[in-house]
Amino acid sequence: MKTKFFLGLGAAILTVAACTTNPITGRSSLQIANNSEILTMASQEYKTTLTGSKVVKGTADANRVVNVGNRIKNAAEKYYSSIGRQADLVNYAWEFNLIQDKQINAWCMPGGKVAVYTGILPITKDDTGLAVVMGHEVSHALAGHGNERISQTMVAQYGGQILGGSISNAQWAKVFETAYPIGSQVALLKYGRNQESEADQMGLYLMSMAGYDPRQSIPFWQRMESASSGARQPEFLSTHPNPETRISGLNKNLPQALEYYKAAGGKL
Repeated sequence: MKTKFFLGLGAAILTVAACTTNPITGRSSLQIANNSEILTMASQEYKTTLTGSKVVKGTADANRVVNVGNRIKNAAEKYYSSIGRQADLVNYAWEFNLIQDKQINAWCMPGGKVAVYTGILPITKDDTGLAVVMGHEVSHALAGHGNERISQTMVAQYGGQILGGSISNAQWAKVFETAYPIGSQVALLKYGRNQESEADQMGLYLMSMAGYDPRQSIPFWQRMESASSGARQPEFLSTHPNPETRISGLNKNLPQALEYYKAAGGKL
């Protein structure tokens, strides 16, 4: 059985025809994987993760994750609707869960499936710090970074078959599982530095649109770097830009973020 991904006449046509532009940052990327397939498998893996984890419900922290997540979601939906791209999010089935785990981590699967680990809460400290984290992770999903990384793998491993029209379901499953390994490390897709920097920028804008002060993003990332001063760096930072590059990027994008914050009712 074959799964259709893309019909192309050559590598150049493949690159041009499957180029996707991020409506918030303007960055273009190659995304040729079937989003419907990605969302289906992401939903399955998210359920598997929750089943094998201790999900925290009804506590102040759990409610905070849901509330902040919904504000980020609402801001994203409002923005995409304002530019006529609400169809980009039509198949999202948002979920926000807090998982009892000492890992300093958080992630968002394609389709808006978010998990925050309790280990990161001492670093987020408050709703604004949590908005930095959740805005960043949601941005990975909205920007299609999973599709981009999967597409890169597909082209590298099965380029000729993709250009021919299809790859098998087994091949597709292997690519997905490489990107999103099953088990405790699920969803820890190793994004590239460009993708991490884009998520920084996009996340900064999203938290601002949601009414959270983007100026607090810098103290948060500084706290994250302090947490990595021990023997083992948090998984959350494993592929992120170095601290100087990150802070420089945040400062560069802060004026635009403050405009979004002001428009959302924030006080400068």
